[in-house]
Amino acid sequence: MPSYRVSLAVGTLRPGVDPAAVLPAAADAARELATVETSDVGVVRGQARITVRFTTDSDDAAHAVADAVRARTTRLAATSDGTLTRRWGARWYPA
Repeated sequence: MPSYRVSLAVGTLRPGVDPAAVLPAAADAARELATVETSDVGVVRGQARITVRFTTDSDDAAHAVADAVRARTTRLAATSDGTLTRRWGARWYPA
């Protein structure tokens, strides 16, 4: 089964949102539609970025998962620069 990852830059949190809740919420959104392999938060070029890696049957299903992750995360914080990639061998390519 192919492995995918969705990555989003996370900006200003919505009022009352606990920063520690953003990554688990994103992973839970993916978990409702696919098998989550891992999730992580990091800083890329000075900007917070969350990544959720998951497996699913097809690129179409992966796009649905990525849309769900974006929608859930956007309810909690401003987001930008969303990407969906698929693993092929040791490299990641746009899905």
